Amino acid sequence: MRIAMWSGPRNLSTAMMYAFGNRPDCAVVDEPFYAAYLAMTGLEHPMRDEIMASQSQDPGAVIRSLVGPMPDGKSVFYQKHMAQHMIPGIARDWIKDCVNVFLIRHPARVIASYAAKRENPVLDDIGFRQQAELYDEALAWGGKPVVIDSHDIRENPRGMLKNLCDSIGLGFDSTMLNWPSGGHKDDGVWASHWYAAVWNSTGFADAEGPLPEVPDALQDVLAEAMPYYEKLKAVKL
Repeated sequence: MRIAMWSGPRNLSTAMMYAFGNRPDCAVVDEPFYAAYLAMTGLEHPMRDEIMASQSQDPGAVIRSLVGPMPDGKSVFYQKHMAQHMIPGIARDWIKDCVNVFLIRHPARVIASYAAKRENPVLDDIGFRQQAELYDEALAWGGKPVVIDSHDIRENPRGMLKNLCDSIGLGFDSTMLNWPSGGHKDDGVWASHWYAAVWNSTGFADAEGPLPEVPDALQDVLAEAMPYYEKLKAVKL
């Protein structure tokens, strides 16, 4: 089974990769299109040079690695993807060969967290539009994409992970609920900038509090993101 987990940044995506990565039957990959995305867009991101040097910048080569032989002889291959990386020029038809899952989070939480690490995000930085597009494409190809909300996972990790596994035809394994602190061997090179909190964790954090305040300068981004979030929220587990 190949699981393509489509998220945006600051969305429990690394914790979910750690959860699946702690299963004995599962290999993981961390944002395999990141270098290709930076090369094709010319965007300046934290640790850009290190990222570009650490991965293939050829999206075709990345795709072949995702649909080729299963890594390490494992029966499950969990692929942590950032939806915003799927820009024009990167093929999408390969997702037909995957079980597609969409991990959503309220845009106010994403924007507040992302802006603390990289200033002045725009809609295309945070993946909501691309998530909705990919969901529609997976449906059009006859797939059965699954949507899960990070807020619900944090409120009930065992219940929601079991629901997710049941929905994709994978047996639930309680090893998904905890992982060793200090990161994962397959973390991307950018982990030192983005993953401090999850490196210090051994499981899912407690339920979230009230929505954060979004600065006035980012209210337009919030307004743009909300319809895409609401669309996927309406079909979540």
